Amino acid sequence: MTAVELANDRARIVVRPDLGAGLTAFEVLSEGIWQPIFRTVDPATAHPFSLSNILLVPFSGRVSGGGFSFDGTFHALPRNMETERYPIHGNGFLAAWQIASQDPVSMSLALSAEGPGPFRYDAAMSYRLDGAALTMELEIVNRAAIRLPYGAGFHPWFVRDADTTLTAPATGVWLERDDHLPKALEPVTSHPDMDFNRPKAPPGRWINNWFNGWDGKARIVWPGRGLAADIEASEALRQYVVFSPAGDADFICFEPVTHPVDAFNLPGEAQAHGLKVLEPGESLVISTRIAIDLG
Repeated sequence: MTAVELANDRARIVVRPDLGAGLTAFEVLSEGIWQPIFRTVDPATAHPFSLSNILLVPFSGRVSGGGFSFDGTFHALPRNMETERYPIHGNGFLAAWQIASQDPVSMSLALSAEGPGPFRYDAAMSYRLDGAALTMELEIVNRAAIRLPYGAGFHPWFVRDADTTLTAPATGVWLERDDHLPKALEPVTSHPDMDFNRPKAPPGRWINNWFNGWDGKARIVWPGRGLAADIEASEALRQYVVFSPAGDADFICFEPVTHPVDAFNLPGEAQAHGLKVLEPGESLVISTRIAIDLG
């Protein structure tokens, strides 16, 4: 286990290079107290789903059918988690990354991956603190001998207080089936408790849905703590996921992603749903900045 803290006088994070380059903390200093923005977890955890943030690469979400077809070839994808029915979130979140560079407020990490399935890629991940803001940037380069559809995203677990609200304008919401695959895409206006076009508390129930028509900007507010997070995602991240298991859960996941769950197998071409087709040697770059308003 290797946990590395990066910090300035207003914010700090803890990185786990050996566990998918994930985070175990993102906190800010407010009125002399370190306040958690992402959930704070055991820095020695051994399970990626117990982290505060994981990286989604070379795809986000679940993939049905044992894999996907592209350019006339079927590519098998193995299950990667014993508790999951389908392969999920690629393999970057399970891998050990190498530290490429580091200073007190930033870190760059690298991964060269063989798989899953047909994917062969190099990835570079950077975390950077600037005042009370965290910037995350991920680059993926296709090293396979063939062109392939790639996807990516960030999966942070934000703290959820009783008064937490979310604003994240979107036009459509994917409903999920019992096995967490997409059921139907409907207007968010048809589902008022998931319409985050205006500030709204997350539903007091299970929510695990994917939203499109996003402008890349969102805001999470914790009124009781006098804090807010302004989220700004890069152009490739024009969809997001919201996950929280219940109204009394202590977290809400807000995940900027390139594509909906099972985009490989939705009707139409892969790129129609946000996946990026990369020729050999081509790259995809995504970034998200989370700036904390200290009130």
